Amino acid sequence: QVQLVESGGGLVQAGGSLRLSCASSGDMFRKYGVGWFRQAPGKQREFIAHITGPATNLGYADSFKGRFRISRDNRKNIVELQMNSLRPEDTAVYYCAARLWGIYSADENDYPYWGQGTQVTVSS
Repeated sequence: QVQLVESGGGLVQAGGSLRLSCASSGDMFRKYGVGWFRQAPGKQREFIAHITGPATNLGYADSFKGRFRISRDNRKNIVELQMNSLRPEDTAVYYCAARLWGIYSADENDYPYWGQGTQVTVSS
């Protein structure tokens, strides 16, 4: 089992950037694929990106390609989401999620482990 803690959210002006982090304890984190999702008020949870355990494969939802970037450092047990050119419509709670030996998946039901989320608010 893996525990996930997100951080890095906050208030930013449109056009700005934020870097979110997803931290985990334990030495097995490198075996987990990690995805980032977000959920805006009144909307369904939305897939953003996924990275495999050894970071050999990355995948993004089309709407985030070129603007968001996922990365990981298994020595530090963290996965990060760099978000650039933020827009008011990016306002949401952002979650990281993990699945053991997880290959790419955009389906939230494939991820059994979730963090508590971090709020991102983009002002216009």
